[in-house]
Amino acid sequence: MSIVPLDRVTLAGLSHDKDRLLDDLHERGCLELIPFGDELKESTGGASSEARDALKFLLSCPHRRRQVTDESRFDVEAVERQALELEKQIHTLEAERDDLLLRIAAARPWGEFEFPAADELGDLRLWFYVVPHQDMPDVEASGLTWDVVRRDHRFCYVVVVSPTEPERESMPVPRVHIGARSLRELDQRLEDVELALEDTQAERESLTRWCLLFARNLDRLEDAAARADAAQQTCDNDPAFALQAWVPREHVAELADYAAKNGFVFDSRRPTEDESPPTLVRNAPRTSAGEDLVSFYMTPGYWTWDPSATVLVSFAIFFAMILADAGYAAVLGLGLLFGWRKLGTSQSGRRYRPLLALIVLASLIYGILVGSYFGVTPPQDSLPGRLQLLDFNNSALMMGVAVLVGGLHVLLANVMDARRRVDWRDGLASIGWACAVGGGLLFGAGAAIPAVEWLKPVGGGAVVLGLLLVVGFTARHEKPLKRLLFGLLGLTKVSGAFGDVLSYLRLFALGLASASLAMAFNDMAADIRSGMPRIGLLLALLVLAFGHSLNLLLGVSSGVIHGLRLNVIEFFNWGLKDEGRSFRPFRRREGSLWQ
Repeated sequence: MSIVPLDRVTLAGLSHDKDRLLDDLHERGCLELIPFGDELKESTGGASSEARDALKFLLSCPHRRRQVTDESRFDVEAVERQALELEKQIHTLEAERDDLLLRIAAARPWGEFEFPAADELGDLRLWFYVVPHQDMPDVEASGLTWDVVRRDHRFCYVVVVSPTEPERESMPVPRVHIGARSLRELDQRLEDVELALEDTQAERESLTRWCLLFARNLDRLEDAAARADAAQQTCDNDPAFALQAWVPREHVAELADYAAKNGFVFDSRRPTEDESPPTLVRNAPRTSAGEDLVSFYMTPGYWTWDPSATVLVSFAIFFAMILADAGYAAVLGLGLLFGWRKLGTSQSGRRYRPLLALIVLASLIYGILVGSYFGVTPPQDSLPGRLQLLDFNNSALMMGVAVLVGGLHVLLANVMDARRRVDWRDGLASIGWACAVGGGLLFGAGAAIPAVEWLKPVGGGAVVLGLLLVVGFTARHEKPLKRLLFGLLGLTKVSGAFGDVLSYLRLFALGLASASLAMAFNDMAADIRSGMPRIGLLLALLVLAFGHSLNLLLGVSSGVIHGLRLNVIEFFNWGLKDEGRSFRPFRRREGSLWQ
């Protein structure tokens, strides 16, 4: 579980060796190029990086031709270019068609006419207004020269003759714009556009015969695009060139050997604190699904830490507390058991199997602890009853458990944020918040449980110590006055810490709602069974099946949504403050969309 350390490397050589170097680096696929200059230069030549857009455009065609499988007759770059050109033409024609339809709708009420030349009207011009019937007296009182050319049940279509546009106050409504073209010209142009659209769609349909071969060559197109872009990211000063890249430290020696054997100048160095290298996260297979939970919201900064394993475990715990039923956990476990082999047939499935297994295990354990089995509480003298340690009816206890879990989660976030600091003194502010949150938990436990009342002064002392660390080390590198000022301003986060910890009460609330709904369906089924002796059993079973299926669906959706929320909002707010960007290696693509 770690963020892979990167080095910044520089490779230089003679210009005639540039293509060979880029091809070899593309094949190795272990580095991310750093463009020389502020912005990436535009690629020239080679295949376009819009290959997937072109394929999507062809696949979305309503009618497709029979697929051609003979690659000797196929030019992938020509098909891509034609598809992108057709897509642009269709968008342009459709936009013009929509505009024409609007113009025709605006011009049709005025009838068929053509605008005369300005000198034929003595420099007078025509201005058009759609006036509601109740506003016509205002037009009559305007003193303008006008005429009504058409009426309907709502409006009068008024034409005003004037050398300049009438003042806004002289007419009750703004004028309408119908354009300079006549209705006949608009209709003719609309017909031309529709015909052009049909022809373009026919060309698109003709290109769909290459979809299969195009998809098979998609990776080659994108590789060519990446290779062409890479050629523009080097520093060229004939007869020499140079390039820079971020490389995982484990590959630096390998690149140095390659450069020495092929006559390239090579240099590497560690990144400095003012640089922002990309983030390459690498986890063991059992915790790799945690990367997806983290990247769903953000990518950790290079100088931070990898929370994948922590989020993986905490997500499973939160999910279990929201589901809060051992029976539902058993149903999920059976589903996972039946689908385990199928999940193993794909890389993504194998990636998520440990996460799903952990969720089922945590949900089963927590369901046993709260003693809920499809909403039924077992007798106290039974084995499941003796295993029950938590009582949902004891609201104070369950709320305390939720607050304890939330406080420990926020405390862990601050500890991990402090732990990743190079200089331990930079992490003392985070340690202070951890002490304050932990002290608050101890103080609350001492206040709620008389047997451990002695924890109150211990917790109060930890809170005071933690807040002193916050004041003293929030801005450690500032001058004394600023350091004190920023430290005092940092104390404003006390309310935020209190609110974040209380936010974990949703774990109790959602778990209680799930348990209550399960018991409600059980009671409903029991009432139906006792009230309808003949068909009551069948109806009761239907109510149980529908009700518990619905409750399970709601529990799963709530577990996913709120389990993620508590990690990416409350936890990341304290433990993962710097966002980064993912490491994008310069490497060839493999696989096919058509496998």
